[in-house]
Amino acid sequence: MDMRRVVEELVKEADRQIRDHKWVLTPDDRAVAAKAAHELHAAVGAPKSQQDLPEVARLEHLREALAAVAIALAHVHGHLAWFLGAAATALTPVLHWRALPADHGPTFGAVPPTLQQYAEAEDAIRRLQTTLASIATA
Repeated sequence: MDMRRVVEELVKEADRQIRDHKWVLTPDDRAVAAKAAHELHAAVGAPKSQQDLPEVARLEHLREALAAVAIALAHVHGHLAWFLGAAATALTPVLHWRALPADHGPTFGAVPPTLQQYAEAEDAIRRLQTTLASIATA
């Protein structure tokens, strides 16, 4: 399953839990979600802005986004932590990507992603950002 689909399933589950009052948002949840949404938007903006960047910069932005999710996760408990943990797990393939040539040396298992994989990961982060922004204002 690709990252976009995994994140979309997480978003649907979060929406269900919030709608069914199984996840009652706290002021802390909203604050952390707002900060994370802002950081994700700063890391991975509009699709066109990312597509025009060199692959090294795109990968750097994806890693910044994953770091923002991990930092947000460190500041919460309960449902938001579970949601962010699952989102971080969905995004972990970016940790195994490389944008630089290997020059025939070891890469610790890092592989170059395709342009489609970059776009997929960026779309997943944008969807996560939209959901976190929605949580922040719910």
